[in-house]
Amino acid sequence: MPITIDPSADIPVRKSIVVKTSVTRAFKIFTEGFDTWWPRSHHIGNAPMKKGIIESRKGGRCYSEQIDGTECDWGTVLAWEPPYRLVFAWQITPTWQYEPDLAKASEVEVTFTPQDDGSTRVELEHRYFERHGAGFEKMREGVGAPGGWGSMLDLFSAAAQNDEIAPQFR
Repeated sequence: MPITIDPSADIPVRKSIVVKTSVTRAFKIFTEGFDTWWPRSHHIGNAPMKKGIIESRKGGRCYSEQIDGTECDWGTVLAWEPPYRLVFAWQITPTWQYEPDLAKASEVEVTFTPQDDGSTRVELEHRYFERHGAGFEKMREGVGAPGGWGSMLDLFSAAAQNDEIAPQFR
């Protein structure tokens, strides 16, 4: 059964940043180096977060390892097109719990566009919030507010531009 989206309800959150690094490095740090920049405070696990992971393939898991040894899924990679595009399902409910049903998940698309000066424009669009059902407006407001995607892109940018933070992605 196809997913029906009401265009009048679908107001995506869009954020962008220019990072002073190559498109390949930017993509790798956003994905393989996710743990180098994602804050430990932003997780839905029951124990404190130890590590954040995005598996490098279509169908891969997005999850966190917790300090108690458990794992907490929070997404699924829907498109894997290195070094230019990544799409993942945001499988987190408006009450900040894991949602296993992809039909009830919003999507996050991240594109990486090389610039003439060697930097990379990173554009993020979080969309289809209404798939979350009741409370989706609160989710959209949260990821669009300070501390949401804009702040996450700032943290990502700092990591991407600092060889000491992620030297393995040079």
